[in-house]
Amino acid sequence: MTASAATKSAPVAELTLRGIVLGGVITLLFTAANIYLGLKVGLTFATSIPAAVISMAILRLLPGATILENNIVQTIASAAGTLAAIIFVLPGLVMVGWWQGFPFLTTAMITMTGGILGVMFSVPLRRALVVDTDLPYPEGHAAAEVLLVGSGSREGEEESARGLKVLVWNSLASAGFAILTQTKLAVDTATTAFRVGSGATLVSGQLSFALLGVGHLVGISVGAAMGFGIVIGWFGLVPALTAAQPMPGDISAWIDAIFHSQVRFFGAGVIGVSAVWTLLVVAGPVIGGVRSALAASAARDAGQALPIQERDIPINLVLIGSLLVMLPIGWLLWSVIAGGPLTGSAVALIGGGLVFVLVAGLMIAAVCGYMAGLIGASNSPVSGIGILSVLGAALLLVGLFGRHPGADATSALIAYALIVTGIVFGVATISNDNLQDLKTGQLVGATPWKQQVALIIGVVFGSIVVPPVLNVLNSGIGFAGAPGAGPNALPAPQAGLISALAKGVLSGDANWTMLGWGALAGVALIALDEVLGRLKLLRLPPLGVALGIYLPMAVILPTVVGSVIGWFYDRWAKQSAKPEVALRMGTLTATGMIVGESLWGVMFALIVWLANSDAPLAFFGKDFGVAPLIGGTILFLALTALLYRLARRSSI
Repeated sequence: MTASAATKSAPVAELTLRGIVLGGVITLLFTAANIYLGLKVGLTFATSIPAAVISMAILRLLPGATILENNIVQTIASAAGTLAAIIFVLPGLVMVGWWQGFPFLTTAMITMTGGILGVMFSVPLRRALVVDTDLPYPEGHAAAEVLLVGSGSREGEEESARGLKVLVWNSLASAGFAILTQTKLAVDTATTAFRVGSGATLVSGQLSFALLGVGHLVGISVGAAMGFGIVIGWFGLVPALTAAQPMPGDISAWIDAIFHSQVRFFGAGVIGVSAVWTLLVVAGPVIGGVRSALAASAARDAGQALPIQERDIPINLVLIGSLLVMLPIGWLLWSVIAGGPLTGSAVALIGGGLVFVLVAGLMIAAVCGYMAGLIGASNSPVSGIGILSVLGAALLLVGLFGRHPGADATSALIAYALIVTGIVFGVATISNDNLQDLKTGQLVGATPWKQQVALIIGVVFGSIVVPPVLNVLNSGIGFAGAPGAGPNALPAPQAGLISALAKGVLSGDANWTMLGWGALAGVALIALDEVLGRLKLLRLPPLGVALGIYLPMAVILPTVVGSVIGWFYDRWAKQSAKPEVALRMGTLTATGMIVGESLWGVMFALIVWLANSDAPLAFFGKDFGVAPLIGGTILFLALTALLYRLARRSSI
């Protein structure tokens, strides 16, 4: 054999042990950060680009690193980081009192089975939504660009090093300011409540770099939609509903009661209708993708050689793997039923649950994959999917058992609905992310089946990390609405809403009036968004509007501000000498802001738990005066300016 022939046939390093290990280490950081961020603000961030930057910065120090190996690292890390979105459901089991903590095996199995099913379902969806489509996949293209530039030249390596520097400095600044707020030398939230006629409302915002970073990443369209949601919720619904339902006493408590009992359900209705609309949009492409996967499997069986970029996990293995995963899912469902008031209905419940997971899981995988391709994984409607799933599961249980089957049976049914939803949600989160990763792989020439194996590895890593991090947060600071939650309790907005919906449907006291009005508003918002799209104006995604309605203003307002800052930065970047580099530095700036504060949040929860104090770092009490507000705000603005200046200088 000639040297040239040997070189031509030599395999390129792709799925390597060191890549798997590095992906696992990065997983620890990003999964913990996403868990905290999701519980705090109800949003998670895409980890593909920062994982790619870190991977290239480390692997370039080792011999034989390749672009495909770096792609595997970011695939593992991003899959595991995205799986953290399971926290939109699981804390609900603590909130309703079914769990006191998060049992490791059960929590990991819920996360792992749903995640692996998500990978299996994505195999036929890859052809429908990645290969045979013109969906933009913004994060997939961006991650591919980072990998291509970083592996192509010495200049690319230098850019990766500068990008890592930006990521680290922003993480340190973000974590440092968050620590300062815990000492009470700077405030973390400013709020003022006031009357509007006979009603009331408030204006509130957090001084949070994580929220600024989220705003930058979601972009001006989603940010504007969230701002529109604030207008609808806080300057429309809240004043009107407080005027209609007067309450004596503290004005803030009055507003809070109306918001949680009325306005949040209106937002849930908007989300539900938006998710159904997405299902209708993607039905045709999904069916075509399944047909294409079956045709490729038949061609392989006939002995035809497929190009590397077309080699998925064989469809027959996908079917067998999906059926095998049903076994541990059946065990999970039995663990809820065994020895309780539902034991006599175990066969019907477990059989129905498995069918629901398979059918709803495939449809939800299609929805989330399509939305991730359209607007990016960070903006995909996984929380809305969770709401639809829990409503579907709860309504099916009502059909079997009726309403008011008894207190013990109702509690067990609520827990059962939440666990089924948790498994389906695992499907949603992974399909939301992995089609983005598979798009990156397609652009850099990766082997699909190797990426799909890497995705499964990422699911396993993430499933192992989720339970201990949740236990630290639950023991240290708790979740709002759960028994024993302290003043620093994380809002966990989606988990609270999903558990409230399950409880409301099964106990018969769901706020169907506000859900119905929200559904009607969702139809109107879909029509508005379509009209804006046809007119080529700034679109207002209905799911973004819904988030603005049902998340606290303290969370949404700084996110909207971050989207505006990001818009100004991106406008500058596009006119700079190196627009692609400048845009990536902006993305890494925002990611660093998120990672630093989020990782500190996990550490702070551990400190709270060890110190047995809700404010273990506080130097002063709550009544220290206006100095922390004024000084903290000035410092926050100054740091923001400095960090974006660093991003601009690193782009040159």
